Amino acid sequence: MYQAYFGLTENPFNLSPDPAFFYPSPQHEEALANLTYGVQSRKGYIVLTGEVGTGKTMMLECLRDYLGQEGILFATIVSSRLTVDQFFEIVAHDMHLDCRTPSKSQVLLALQPLLIQQATRGATAALIVDEAHDLSWDVLEEIRMLGNLETRTGKILQIVLAGQPELDRRLDAPNLRQLKQRVVLRCALRAFEPAETFDYIRARLAKAGMADQTVFPPEVLAEIHGCAQGLPRLINIVCDNLLLTAFALEQKSATLAMLDEVASDMRLERPGRESLRYTTQRYSTETS
Repeated sequence: MYQAYFGLTENPFNLSPDPAFFYPSPQHEEALANLTYGVQSRKGYIVLTGEVGTGKTMMLECLRDYLGQEGILFATIVSSRLTVDQFFEIVAHDMHLDCRTPSKSQVLLALQPLLIQQATRGATAALIVDEAHDLSWDVLEEIRMLGNLETRTGKILQIVLAGQPELDRRLDAPNLRQLKQRVVLRCALRAFEPAETFDYIRARLAKAGMADQTVFPPEVLAEIHGCAQGLPRLINIVCDNLLLTAFALEQKSATLAMLDEVASDMRLERPGRESLRYTTQRYSTETS
C-alpha cells in the first residue's frame, strides 16, 4: 500500500523469510557458514537455537537455497505436531522415495540404499527440522535413530535441528544423551545490538529501493530497537506499521508519536517510557 509513496519496489519488512532480504550480521553469517559446512562436510547433527524472532527460519531458508543450488537432496520438517507415521510420510515425499506405502519400514528400506548411493558418488543428503523443540519424544527418537545411518567414511544423512532454547534443554534429557553426544556443530542466534538494528533496517530499505534511508530519524531508530528488543521479526512488524502510519498521515518520515501509537496497538513496551495513545488529530497538530 505504501510502496509507491516511499518509492519502494517491494515491501521491505515482509514477515516471510525471503533469502533475498538476508541480512549478514556477523552472527547470522557465522550460523549460515556453520550450517552449510556441517552438511557439506557430513558432520551428522547440527543444532541451531535462538529465541522467537531471531531469524532461525530465515537461516533454514538460506540453507535450503544453498542445498538446492548444490544439488543436495534434502527433506524439510516444518510442523512439530507430527506423529511418527506423518514424519516418515514427509521424509518419503521430500526425498522422492519409491515406496509402496509411506510406512516407517518401507521408508527406511528405500531411504538407506538411496543414501548409500549418494555417499558412493561423493554426495550427501540432509534432513532439516524446524521447531524441533516442540517435537514429540517419539519423533525425536526416530530422528536419533536416523543418525545411525552411516558408512565407514562418515554420516550419510546430515540432520539439522532448529528450535528455541528449550531444544537444548530437551537434548539434556537422559533418553536423548546419545543424540546430544553426536551433535558436532551448535549455532545460537541472539537479538541485535542497536547498531545491528539500524544497519538491518537500512539494508532492507536499500534492497527494496530506498538507497538512502530517510524515513526513520535517529531518535526513532533508537526507540525502534528498544521497542522491538532487537528481534528481527518485531523490527519488521514495527517498521511496517510505521511506514503504513506515515503513509496514512501523508508524512515522509516517522515520528516518536507514531511509534507510541504502533507500540500501543501491538502491545509492545517502550523501555523507560510510558506508551501513550496518539490520535490522528494529534499527529496532524504536531506535524502542521
